[in-house]
Amino acid sequence: MFLSLAALGAALSVVYAQGPAAVVCTPGQCLQGFSNITLGAQVSAPQSPLPVLLLPGQYTTTTNPQLLHDVLTSSSMTMKASAGFNSSQALPMDLQLTPGIAVYASKLYGGQSAFQGVPSTPSNSASSTPLNSPGSIAIAQNVWASVHTTSNVSFVLWESIPDVGQLPSTISANVSSLALKQFQSSQCSPPCSSSGICTASGTCACAPNFTGSSCEQCADGFFGPSCQACPSGCTKCDQGVTGSGQCLDASQAKTSLETCNCLNGQCAGAGGSCTCSAGWTTGDNVCSIGCSTCSDTTGECTACKSGFSLDPNDKTKCNHAQSTDNTGALCPEGSFSPGTSACTPCDPACKSCSGTTANDCIQCAANTYLFNGQCVSADSKGSCQTGGGPQLIADNNKGQCDGCPALCASCEIPNFTRASTSNQVQCTQCLPGAFLLQGKCVNACPSGMFADGASCSSCDPSCGTCSGSAKFCLTCPSSQLAFNGTCVSSCPSGSSQATGSSSCTTCHPDCATCSGGAINQCSSCPPETPVLVNGRCLATCTKGQFFDPQSSSCKGCDSSCSSCSGPSSQECLACSSPTQVLRAGKCVQAPCTSGAAVVAGLGACLNELVVVPQASGTSSGSPLPSITARLEWWQILLMALGCAFIFVVIVLIWRRRMRRKRQWETKVFASKRNLGQGFGWTRMKLGWLGLIGRGRSQKREMELADTKRHSAATRSWYSQPGNFDVEQARRTTHYEDEKMDIIDGYYAHAGTSRHSRMTADRLTRSSVYSELTGQRRNAPEPRQPVRDQDISAHTRVTAIPPRRSPSWRQSHASSRNPEPLIKVSAAPQSTWQPPPSFLSPRERAPSPAQKYADALKPSLSASPPLPGTAQWLSMAPEQPLTQYSTYPLQQQTTGSSTVSKNNPFRQAYY
Repeated sequence: MFLSLAALGAALSVVYAQGPAAVVCTPGQCLQGFSNITLGAQVSAPQSPLPVLLLPGQYTTTTNPQLLHDVLTSSSMTMKASAGFNSSQALPMDLQLTPGIAVYASKLYGGQSAFQGVPSTPSNSASSTPLNSPGSIAIAQNVWASVHTTSNVSFVLWESIPDVGQLPSTISANVSSLALKQFQSSQCSPPCSSSGICTASGTCACAPNFTGSSCEQCADGFFGPSCQACPSGCTKCDQGVTGSGQCLDASQAKTSLETCNCLNGQCAGAGGSCTCSAGWTTGDNVCSIGCSTCSDTTGECTACKSGFSLDPNDKTKCNHAQSTDNTGALCPEGSFSPGTSACTPCDPACKSCSGTTANDCIQCAANTYLFNGQCVSADSKGSCQTGGGPQLIADNNKGQCDGCPALCASCEIPNFTRASTSNQVQCTQCLPGAFLLQGKCVNACPSGMFADGASCSSCDPSCGTCSGSAKFCLTCPSSQLAFNGTCVSSCPSGSSQATGSSSCTTCHPDCATCSGGAINQCSSCPPETPVLVNGRCLATCTKGQFFDPQSSSCKGCDSSCSSCSGPSSQECLACSSPTQVLRAGKCVQAPCTSGAAVVAGLGACLNELVVVPQASGTSSGSPLPSITARLEWWQILLMALGCAFIFVVIVLIWRRRMRRKRQWETKVFASKRNLGQGFGWTRMKLGWLGLIGRGRSQKREMELADTKRHSAATRSWYSQPGNFDVEQARRTTHYEDEKMDIIDGYYAHAGTSRHSRMTADRLTRSSVYSELTGQRRNAPEPRQPVRDQDISAHTRVTAIPPRRSPSWRQSHASSRNPEPLIKVSAAPQSTWQPPPSFLSPRERAPSPAQKYADALKPSLSASPPLPGTAQWLSMAPEQPLTQYSTYPLQQQTTGSSTVSKNNPFRQAYY
């Protein structure tokens, strides 16, 4: 009971493992059976009662076999693509896995599947993705995947794996811990850096803030290995993947001098016009009182205002002309006259004036300074008390309020007195973009100082130059090198000194050590990008290579491997030969049956992906439905016509062969009997075939060939020990001559020649029995030529043809056959056995005809001599043969015409 339940459970598990019934196809071949594969696409059409599973490949309107062609070209075809495959039904159809990786729960691409496409942006996460004990892995073309185990075994997959359990033992033992580290396309050239990823389009997608064809550098305003932003407030920092991010220039708006060349004023607009500050006019210098225009370089007045004249001793000054009254007398200081009246006193605030009010002052009284026609005082710092507006500084030399020096927003004269001069003015605040340096505003700090906000500060003594802070050195004194703001005696690890440089440059993030800061100047590589190729550190070797951690270089795989994890032939990940598959890390001959082949890109035979039940049907739960491709009427017609044509050709060939065989046998028979010398039926038939004229040469060739074969057989037999007997050879030769003489005698008695034409009379003449007895046969005469064996075996009588001369007969009889020509005695017995080809009728077992002839021996001895005997030769050499036309032989009935087998003359023994 338990055994039957166990067997039932095993059978059900087999059926479940086999999967449903389907037809699995590749371009050019289909296989029907049970399949659990979930890779590719499933199509359905009325032409097929079973679903058709299409494996990856190119499908067109001419794709075979016929069933697949009918399904693909059917207007009612429906298709359902599995994860990772496109669902386009248009022909031609390139059914391929989209760039990415698909993981299947069971081996041979069966069970549940999960697909992940090639990422379009780099991932910030450094963690790996567990594969959860995969049964098989499918990888798209031009995609590689870096996989590792918990035991630190790393390898790169370039091709699909039909059975993960067949990987090398170091990997298959840790299948449960397999994890995907990264995967991307292999079509990018040059390869992407660690900050980018190669997409399916063959271009590098960069991480945020990275740029470049390989994502090898930071965008402007970003620095460091992760390309972070420079500090806020900096317009210039130590940027780039090797930069420190230190602010090299304080963030200030551009000065008016930089924008529109306004030394002491503000830009009025985008046009670049300059609005001068109070006390300043256009130009680099301020003209003194009374000057309408003055030189920018020297400050000398080039034109004076009305009522002023140029000072003869100071060209930078224009003096006011002293006024006169109506009498022409000069008005005293502090008064004025329009020239038509007496002199009138000025306002007390004025030293000289042009009117009586305080706004008419030309020069101010002591300790006051002219500002817009008024006289104002100055504080202890020399700042004019204008009551608001831009700050102005008192100028004792000019007696007026002037603006602050260039680039200054505010200024002062410390401890201002009447004796203070304009060169004692110090800036206290600079315009935006300028830096305060020792009471002056400058555009940039000098060497040895750094911009500390809006002012310049001195660097630390350990630095030659600095930036951002006093101790962030850009250059160092003596022979020291600057590295990340400090001075060192030599460049530390991860940096290098460029030729002719006094500082150390940080290596590119992809490098462990380097000769420069570029991506292609690596000397050694970190574990994340361990492969050093042409100065670059890459994540993987090329296909057909593996990374050797001992030498930190790429080495070639074994010739049997297309990809591998080590140098051995048992460390293959995929096979280079299309007729091999992977078994325990080794490439072996593929076990393909049923005419199947290894499916390209999948690494397994088609018959491995489909379970085909045996003929007994015991290996499947239910029988498969039969699928017969429907043929068109014209296809059936062509097949029928083709079969008929082949049959006709075979019949014609057979008939021609048989005809030639009969012709050959006829030629051999005629050549042995020396027949067919005239234009008989044989030569007529040959004439019809266009072969007249070659019969004689062919006969000679056949006779020569027979003679050579007979001689060769004779020599071969005689060469054997104990086979040669001179006496027996003589007798055998005699028997052969005797047999030919009997045939000649038969033809001579019949009134014809053995060399005459073979005609219908030749075939219908009397038999040997009639010739010997003189009586007609009761049975019908056989219509067949006489054979050598028939005559010699049935008559045992030899004769000499009568047409030869008596002398020849006597010499021939005496020299060749000394015994009587008529032999009635039993054949001599001998223990010597000649070869079968030499056996004569005497050496063979007597036939019924021979027995019959032996019974007639007494009557033959009393009969007249037969032609050819010695008595006949001595009687009448030239007497006609007609007197011997009958012989006193008694007829005996040996059989009936209905039972011919009892007649010894109707039997032939060979």
